[in-house]
Amino acid sequence: MKRKPAFAGHGFTLIELLTALLVLSLLALMSYRGLGAVLDARAHVSRETETWRRVAAFCARFEQDVKLAAPRPVRSASGSSPAWVGRPAAAAGPRLEFSRFAPAEGLDRPRRIGYGLNEKQEIELWLWPGIDVASAAAPARHPVLGGVANLELEFLNADLAWVNDWPAPPRDIALPRAVRLRVLLVSGQEIVRVFALNS
Repeated sequence: MKRKPAFAGHGFTLIELLTALLVLSLLALMSYRGLGAVLDARAHVSRETETWRRVAAFCARFEQDVKLAAPRPVRSASGSSPAWVGRPAAAAGPRLEFSRFAPAEGLDRPRRIGYGLNEKQEIELWLWPGIDVASAAAPARHPVLGGVANLELEFLNADLAWVNDWPAPPRDIALPRAVRLRVLLVSGQEIVRVFALNS
């Protein structure tokens, strides 16, 4: 008859248990760090996606407005203003102001609109009630893109040169041939787009 070894009914030793616990804790730590990195990456991608979605929506709106630009001056009680006005950054009022036809969808009417950068680092859309407005009529102002550090606009004149202000001498035309939009986001990313006008 064979005898069973003395250690046959015993469990793990203390060293084996500590080793198993150490291995399991290392695996749990690596899994936690990996999951944290995945969640951080997902949050970053979501933020970037939302930022670029808002930028794309703003550029689409700006392009639609520019393509509907009307070469019609503004008439008011105090005189008239050019159809398209581009101002330097230091000037009061919006950086760009122009007359716009109504969209084909019929969702809006012909009106005077503008784009400017406010003190909250937002690009604002300025909407006047119509093209010819009373001097006391104040525009409605709507933020269309936030997180903007700088907004620059340049205009292509009849001599195919980019200028910062409009109307631009020497030849007096109502609308520029194109507008170049440069937006610097607070994150440091820069967007440059060129929009041709139907002029």
